[in-house]
Amino acid sequence: MKVTISLLTAVLVAFVLFSSLTSAAGGDSNWAQWRGPDSQGISTEKNLPTEWSNTKNVLWKTPIPGLGYSQPIIWGNRVFLTTAIEAGAAPADHKPPKHMLGDEEYKHPDWVGSDKLHTFKVLCLDRDSGKILWEQTAYTGKVYDHRHRRGTYAAPTAVTDGKYVITYFGSEGVYGYDFKGKLLWKNDIGDINTFGMGVGTSPVLYENLVIFVADQNLGTPKDSFMVALDKKTGKEVWRIVRPIQGSWSTPVLVKTAGRTELVTNGNEFLIGYDPKTGKELWRTTGVKSHAIATPVIKGDIAILSSGYPTKKVIAVKLGASGNLDGTSNVLWSYNKGTAYVPSPILYDGLLYLMSDAGVLTCVEPETGKIVYEGGRVPVATKFYGASPVAFDGKILLTSDDGDTFVIKAGAKHEVLATNSLGESCRTSIAIADGRLFIRGEKHLYCISNGGKLARN
Repeated sequence: MKVTISLLTAVLVAFVLFSSLTSAAGGDSNWAQWRGPDSQGISTEKNLPTEWSNTKNVLWKTPIPGLGYSQPIIWGNRVFLTTAIEAGAAPADHKPPKHMLGDEEYKHPDWVGSDKLHTFKVLCLDRDSGKILWEQTAYTGKVYDHRHRRGTYAAPTAVTDGKYVITYFGSEGVYGYDFKGKLLWKNDIGDINTFGMGVGTSPVLYENLVIFVADQNLGTPKDSFMVALDKKTGKEVWRIVRPIQGSWSTPVLVKTAGRTELVTNGNEFLIGYDPKTGKELWRTTGVKSHAIATPVIKGDIAILSSGYPTKKVIAVKLGASGNLDGTSNVLWSYNKGTAYVPSPILYDGLLYLMSDAGVLTCVEPETGKIVYEGGRVPVATKFYGASPVAFDGKILLTSDDGDTFVIKAGAKHEVLATNSLGESCRTSIAIADGRLFIRGEKHLYCISNGGKLARN
């Protein structure tokens, strides 16, 4: 009898421990991909910090080598991010691809990087202490193409399912690791001509697949594709051609009635795909501009946008098939209020567009009706990097200067707080387990209520 009771007790204890570990690794304790749960930048956590400085409410601050704008991802007690470190001169005979506009070669005054050697690293940190647990070199050598001087070769955010960590460095490859830092596989999906601006789109996980959009060139679509790899082995499962010129937008998975759609942004077309096969489900006329913003979703409505050279917002009702131009599935469009790089955010039933100066426009997502416009932050600043995040009735806008403005969500614009790290920032905030993870130019910060700064 005592043996039976002891065994039962052991089983119950094991169950409780397993349940707590499962809970700790699921839901709001994780921020497993670009823009977190459902790629929408929204956390359902409560009582998160809304005030901080470079010392106040900072649990830890860890120097990060090199330069990266990839968002940290968090699973359980692990934080992963990527970085790019510039080394010496590239071989004199190394030539990046020519970039053509029509019949003429184009050269941008802000192109840099291709004349240097680079090292691309993957880092794993302890979530509670900020200690770097391991770092692995994914790639060392010359790079295929230029990048913009304000950019970085470590712009795409990694993705994880709790077992595999998959990182992407554009033409320099895809790398799959386990949680201990062991390289499981790598795959060179091809040279990607991003018109010398760098790769911006991040990988997306769907079931056993990891999916990448690789839209190339400007002027006319050429060589653009989307590819799906097996997340366990890195082997190619499917590849399709995309009729889209260069873009930097990360696609979003949306569950509609009877199917899952992979929604993609683009200059020429907005397209929905079957993520299992890459088969096109529907398309409609695109944003006619640089597609950088991630689509935002409300139910079966997808809202896609661009901010340069023209501003465009288009709302599409999902679930249909074929060409949607001229149909009721294209719900509305709008031509103001968007940013060049940051994505909009759709939170608590309202859509918030943000300009490059941080001016907010609040819109009803179903109709396109303006709720308010001209919502300003209290100081003049620029927003060319981080996308907004939201939680607990608040929207957070992070400027390039590293100032985060806490905005009250709802039909009336109100600035609740302004927080500065004193360090420039081009990366969106990640949220997990009651903490904010903010990547500055030189450090990764963990912001926690009552946090006492620990330097690593």
